Amino acid sequence: MPIIQMKVSTPAAAAPAPRAIADTVVRLTAEILRKRPDLTAVTIDMVPATHWFVAGPSLAEQGKASFFLDIKIVDGTNTKDEKAAYVAAIFAAMADLLGDLHPESYVYVHDVRAEAYGFGGRTQEHRYIAGRLSQAA
Repeated sequence: MPIIQMKVSTPAAAAPAPRAIADTVVRLTAEILRKRPDLTAVTIDMVPATHWFVAGPSLAEQGKASFFLDIKIVDGTNTKDEKAAYVAAIFAAMADLLGDLHPESYVYVHDVRAEAYGFGGRTQEHRYIAGRLSQAA
């Protein structure tokens, strides 16, 4: 049930469709972090390359693309190695989709407490406890 927020920028005349980006991110999130695609939400903001600056010049001036992916997952559901693999895989996939990728492109994995995170009006902690109780019955 992760929420993934992305900002994407490329100076290329034909940027990839947001659907292609979302599909790639959801697939990698399922494969590496074992998150259910049917409960994964993605938002994508396309930022003009003239409005994204790294170390002074804009991406348009540098002829580079960049992205920032921000994902929230429940603390303790993934290992350090899984998160490291996810960061590497997302970076490689975005390079394939966006082209010449600036190394100052980011993936931020938030480990959030189960009692402070949820969807549909219920926390993940509530879902966990309810699941355990139903198994005990």
